[in-house]
Amino acid sequence: MALVTTKEMFAKAIKSDYAIGAFNVNNMEIIQGIVEAAQIENAPLILQVSAGARKYAKPIYLLKLVEAAIEDTGVDVALHLDHGEDFDICKKCVDDGFTSVMIDGSKHPFEENIALTKQVVEYAHAHGVSVEAELGKLAGVEDNVKVDARSATFTDPDEAAEFVERTGVDSLAIAIGTSHGAYKFKGEPYLDFERLKKIHGLIPDTPLVLHGASSVLKEFVDRCNEFGGEIPGAQGVPEDMIHEAVKYGICKVNVDTDLRLAMTAEIRRVLAEHPEEFDPRKYLGPGRDAITRMVQHKIRDMLNASGTK
Repeated sequence: MALVTTKEMFAKAIKSDYAIGAFNVNNMEIIQGIVEAAQIENAPLILQVSAGARKYAKPIYLLKLVEAAIEDTGVDVALHLDHGEDFDICKKCVDDGFTSVMIDGSKHPFEENIALTKQVVEYAHAHGVSVEAELGKLAGVEDNVKVDARSATFTDPDEAAEFVERTGVDSLAIAIGTSHGAYKFKGEPYLDFERLKKIHGLIPDTPLVLHGASSVLKEFVDRCNEFGGEIPGAQGVPEDMIHEAVKYGICKVNVDTDLRLAMTAEIRRVLAEHPEEFDPRKYLGPGRDAITRMVQHKIRDMLNASGTK
């Protein structure tokens, strides 16, 4: 019943070929729904906070809500900063009690990314906090992360090996074809598994992270659209591709869009079927339950990625 680091979580995951879900949080209902799912499934859990979430809910509220969820459920949680853009925000989160931070220097040239990441690693490790970094860029839009397809650059395997050695980073987010948001592929879904295999072969003991990995399940897209939404053609990462990626070092799978879709679809349904309703508890409650069901599904899918559990 505590905030824990990702180090032990990843060591178990990489040894046994399964992945841990890292779920983005923005408010009380989302936190409650996610943590309840982890409690039911008795699963390791990473809750992550983006810059957008910090701006929306304020850091102190999110931290206290996570602490309350741990006390209420007894679930061990790694609290992670998602896409920290500079040293200052990473330092702030370390000082606030986060157990893991991501420094995203992928927009910088290689040497600048290394220097920035190493600075965060030195400070975080001195305080017992794990660090994730990113090499390569994902296309798409999510919170304040905006990269067009032309600017998206896949991770170079040799650079990945050098980057990990020189920075001492604990885990590495790589770009192999996923993207942020609900529209991840314009045509057939594609991930560069050969690139992933090369990266994993060069740094087999380094936990790899897949950002932009929501599956954008059709049932939730359809439900959103059925009750007034306008998100035609949304397409995510097929779950069998996630399974394949886990075989080659992917230990952390980031999920945000799936949470948004599940909650929004249920809220839309409730309001459409009960237009007289104006009590937020009457639609946020079902939205929270939809989050729990979604996260249970994702947890089971990731823990069984190897097909042996």
